[in-house]
Amino acid sequence: MSDIPSNDHALLNAPHFTALETHKPYDLSALKTYDLSSRPSKVFHDDLGQPVDANASAEDWLLSLPKQLAANDIRRVTNHLCRAHREGRTVAVALGGHVIKTGCAPYLIDWIKCGVIKAVAMNGSAAIHDFELAFAGKTSENVATQLPKGEFGMARDTADAFAVAAHNGAENDIGLGWALGRHLDEMNCAHDESSLVLAAYRAGIPCTVHVALGTDIVHMHPHVSGAALGEASLIDFRRLCSVVAGMAYGVWMNLGSAVIMPEVFVKAVSVANNFGHSLDGLVTVNLDKQAQYRSRVNVLERPSSEGIELIGHHEIMLPLLHLAVTCQLAKRVPVETPAAA
Repeated sequence: MSDIPSNDHALLNAPHFTALETHKPYDLSALKTYDLSSRPSKVFHDDLGQPVDANASAEDWLLSLPKQLAANDIRRVTNHLCRAHREGRTVAVALGGHVIKTGCAPYLIDWIKCGVIKAVAMNGSAAIHDFELAFAGKTSENVATQLPKGEFGMARDTADAFAVAAHNGAENDIGLGWALGRHLDEMNCAHDESSLVLAAYRAGIPCTVHVALGTDIVHMHPHVSGAALGEASLIDFRRLCSVVAGMAYGVWMNLGSAVIMPEVFVKAVSVANNFGHSLDGLVTVNLDKQAQYRSRVNVLERPSSEGIELIGHHEIMLPLLHLAVTCQLAKRVPVETPAAA
């Protein structure tokens, strides 16, 4: 120590020097190793994606996707939808307004026509956007521009339609979705092919609309009855309970609804359980731009035998899923479902 400069003695006696002495670099010379070939792994050469050329078919492209993560989840959902269709099980879709606004209704409508979808449920905003597209060929106003002028949500035609549908749905005990579908059918809208509500009505499958009073633009109009809306929507909830009660080994898809439809679904599941209906084998799917609490616990975890989450934009993921189902149904043979990660 005598050779150490005097000004370094304090440094050697400092607490961090004691720590350095106590935790010296570990001697790794005796480390035990193994051959890479013997190690369990999660990614294999055969799992890698493969680029396709410009002449590739849609099926070629789907088969070229990596056998990993979300690509495998797409395959799992596809296989469950096709299995449910082959077995005659119920496939129900629940959606928020963004699914309609992003132009995805035609894919769901095609599934209705193919017999894949057996029931549709939606919140109030989805029904409004659906009506406006059928009636006027446009929807989704610029809120930032309209709001300061006091014109946001003041479209007369939309409010008129929901006033009529709510009244008819409540008075005739048919519910809001069925009444709105019938009203659209009677209106002979210029763009009726774009309406999911109308497609369900014409196919004779349940279409239920679940409103939260005060959340939709039509609720601001004086001739839209809250009592009628509430009664018609409650009838729709009870109709949805009948749908959910028969969903053993079926598929419930929650598309872009973070609060309303997950809450509606879990209550319908509770009713079904209360009456002793089996929901064995129920597969639930949540597709949204980001993970949300209610859609995770009320859709994927609590009610289902298997829950699958697909994260991504609706305008990309739904067309991709539709393509995958179309290709698999064309084969008319079962495809093995990839194991959950």
